[in-house]
Parts: sequence; C-alpha cells; structure tokens
Amino acid sequence: MKKTLKIATRKSPMALYQAKFVQDQLEKFHPNLTCELVEFQTDGDRFLDKPLTNIGGKALFVKALEQGLYQGEADIAVHCVKDMPCELPEGLVMAAVLKRDNPCDAFVSNDYASLEVLPIQSVVGTSSPRRASQLLRLRPDIHIKPLRGNVLSRLEKLDEKEFDAILLAVAGLERLSISHRIAQRLDPYVFVPAIGQGALCVECLASRTDLLTYLRPLHDKATAVAIIAERRVNQILQGGCHAALGAHAVLSGQDLQLNAMVLSQDGVETIYAQGIDDQSQAQQLGEKIADDLLRQGARALLE
Repeated sequence: MKKTLKIATRKSPMALYQAKFVQDQLEKFHPNLTCELVEFQTDGDRFLDKPLTNIGGKALFVKALEQGLYQGEADIAVHCVKDMPCELPEGLVMAAVLKRDNPCDAFVSNDYASLEVLPIQSVVGTSSPRRASQLLRLRPDIHIKPLRGNVLSRLEKLDEKEFDAILLAVAGLERLSISHRIAQRLDPYVFVPAIGQGALCVECLASRTDLLTYLRPLHDKATAVAIIAERRVNQILQGGCHAALGAHAVLSGQDLQLNAMVLSQDGVETIYAQGIDDQSQAQQLGEKIADDLLRQGARALLE
C-alpha cells in the first residue's frame, strides 16, 4: 500500500516548480510513496504593492505553510532557505537541505551586457536592501526603483521599459529554464549573495521523525554545512528585513570558506569579513565572522 505525503507550497510558478522537484525526488527514491501538492496563499504573495520591509519581511513567505504543518494540512513544506527566519518557530525543523544551485545574483537587462556598462543615471529594479546597497556601493550614480512580484512579472516590467535593468537570483532563472535572460552573473565575492540563496529546504514538525527516512536521500551535506555557517552569522547579528547583509560559504574538501558583508543603506559604508575552517566547525566559523563584523562596527549599520 502506497503512503501519501502532502507537500505545502506557495502558488507562484517558482514555488510550484520547487515543490514539484521535491515531489519527483521523493517518488524516485521511494516508489511506495505518492506525494500531493497543497497550495497556500501567503501574505508575501498577496501584498505586492508594499515593500516587504514594511509588512513583516521574508517570513511572510513561509508563515502560511508553517501554519499548514501545525494544523496537519501538510506533512512537509518546501522553502527557499533565503526566505527562512534565522530562528525557526518552536516545534519545526529544517529536516533536509537540497544540493545548492548557483547562489549568485543575476544582472538582467535587454540592452546592457553588464553592470559596468550600464549608463549613468540608469534605473535598476530591486526591493532587496542587500542588493540595493551593493548596487550603490559599485554604482552610486544609478537610481534604485522598488520591484516586487514573481520572477515572470518582474521580467515583464523590464520588457515594458520600466527599468534599464533588474536584479534576480540566478538559481530562480535557471529553475524556470529562462537563464538566457541573464546578462551577467555577479561575482559572489564582490556582490555577496543572500544567506541561503540558491538552496532549497524541507521543513516539518520536529515530532515527525517518521519523515526522516524519506527525506534523507534528498539531503546534501556540503550545502547543509555551508548553510549552517551562513545562517549562524545572521543568528548572531540579528539582521532584520531592513538589513543589507550577505554571506556566502563554500565547502572545498574539508575546508569551509565563508565571506560576509554588511553595508549602509546608501552603500557608502561597507564592512567585510572572511575566514576558513574545517567543515566540522561550520557553526563556530559563522560565529567568528559575525564577531569580526561586529568588531568593525556592523551593529551601527544594522540598526
């Protein structure tokens, strides 16, 4: 007899693709398993006319799905790690972290090949404080215009000439098979990605230990180690939805390298830290990098 697993997902094309990917992986590894997608409307998707920083931040993308887990409407939920709060709600765990896709940011433009050749006074679309601050650090002449909505609607606004360029996640464009829209992949050591960018995770109730057997084949240790280090930086810094904060970790052999950046809103002030340690010390490495940033004055930029 087949077991049925209910997967909570948002309704956007990207979220549905990601949930379907997890469904396919689970059914591939477990032929006795049938998965059903349960779609939820989140406040993050509903209130597109307001900046996320004004209505609760990225957590708005996960709360409805987590409520579905609490209420038994779904067994697991699929999220982008970058949307997850640095501290999970009581009774919930990140049970699996999937192999990371490209973590970089994408410069997308119909007319210009790179950020460097963008004309002076150009208009670039993003509602991310991290992206906006790093844009202004590199190109203080440009104008930042808010841009929200799903990937396809953002591209439509670019095509309608509302912007000279927009910034998106490379991973999202690749997942939707529209990576041809990318003009430039931004160097993650220069333009530091969001914490967890490019990685998916599966969340469930901590009490549902019966699910771990199903989720184990989906878990990627190298990605999980990097995510632990990146998320530890924010757990210490407590950078909220207004914070211009990025972190990027890469595992090479046994060595884990982590770099992180905190910026002022206008991009004028930048604090950068990097370090390397054994992968077994991922959490401690995150703590060291956070402490380094704080010693350099990051707290003032985060408040």
